[in-house]
Amino acid sequence: MFLALGGLSLLSACAEPQPESPGLPPVTARPSPAPPSPSATRLPRIPVQKEPRYVVPATPGNKGSRVVALTFDDGPDPAYTPQVLRILRKHHARATFFVIGQQASAHPDLVRSIVDDGHTVGTHTWSHANLSRLPAGRVRTEVGRAVDTVATTIGRIPALFRAPYGSWSRTVFEACATLGQTSVAWDVDPRDWDNPGAGRIRAEILDQVGNRSIVLTHDGGGDRSQTVRALRSVLPVLIDTGYRFVGV
Repeated sequence: MFLALGGLSLLSACAEPQPESPGLPPVTARPSPAPPSPSATRLPRIPVQKEPRYVVPATPGNKGSRVVALTFDDGPDPAYTPQVLRILRKHHARATFFVIGQQASAHPDLVRSIVDDGHTVGTHTWSHANLSRLPAGRVRTEVGRAVDTVATTIGRIPALFRAPYGSWSRTVFEACATLGQTSVAWDVDPRDWDNPGAGRIRAEILDQVGNRSIVLTHDGGGDRSQTVRALRSVLPVLIDTGYRFVGV
């Protein structure tokens, strides 16, 4: 009995918190990321849009300068997103990435790399669904699940949304308003998703771009090597022409 009691006393002593070593900072446990909530994380409700944003908003900061917003859809992709990030980093250019929820869930480190480089992350639905073919409940789930995934990954709620295929509708705008998501389209489309060749992508961007343009390109959803090659030559031309890269 005495041996048993002694053993219990020893275990009790070992379980007591031990003082920190002198000169060392206290150890703080890092909480594990919470899983996406069953109902979508939401920003405060915003007014229902009648159409998406097609160009960069005019602001006092944009007055008197030429600005352009680079955007990338369908990522993150482990093959192409890092290449895009390196090119943007080289030219000190900022961009907006509209990520698919499934891809963001599969590659959370890439999403965090995008944010760490100073870029903005928006969402592009959970599964790249054509929202025009879905009922309101499914639309809200597609948008909300992607928002939840990104919020869990980067620690803040994304506020920008882009509909796959450009399929906006009153139902989509209402779902986005409920979730605090601003819908963003584009006015420059080089159709890089169709892989027309790096030269063609480059020519289309430079031919269509203007002040406050939003350029649509892709860093995921297929072979994006042509987009990467075009981007390498497009950015220096835009910079030499006097453009400044801004958010959407």
